[in-house]
Amino acid sequence: MKGDISAHLPAGTLLFSAYDDDYLRLNEHKHNTGLIIHGNIVTAPWGPACLSDLNLQQLEAITASPPEVILLGTGRTTAFPDREILDYMADHHIGFECMDTRAAARTYNILVGEGRTVSAAMLLPGAKK
Repeated sequence: MKGDISAHLPAGTLLFSAYDDDYLRLNEHKHNTGLIIHGNIVTAPWGPACLSDLNLQQLEAITASPPEVILLGTGRTTAFPDREILDYMADHHIGFECMDTRAAARTYNILVGEGRTVSAAMLLPGAKK
């Protein structure tokens, strides 16, 4: 298939293969909760049900050994977490991007396909602020 990046990735590389309001699918495994992908390892269930409940401690698994960039999938719409989280990422020079979960899933796949070191903390696509 033209444009298929999966053939160039190591076997077992985690990629988002589908999503809907109440699930995220990584390869062939469906998750009905938020999740973290860090170092090609999934932590699920993970996180709060909504962005306003997110705290820095819930991101500790990623920030302890940060990648080039952390993608935060914020649910239904693009939003930003508490100022404490944003300040921590800036103070520690950690690349941190917030976007709706669907966009974060697509961006994650693209960055992985480019060989970038990326982690994702994802609320379910249907999560609200």
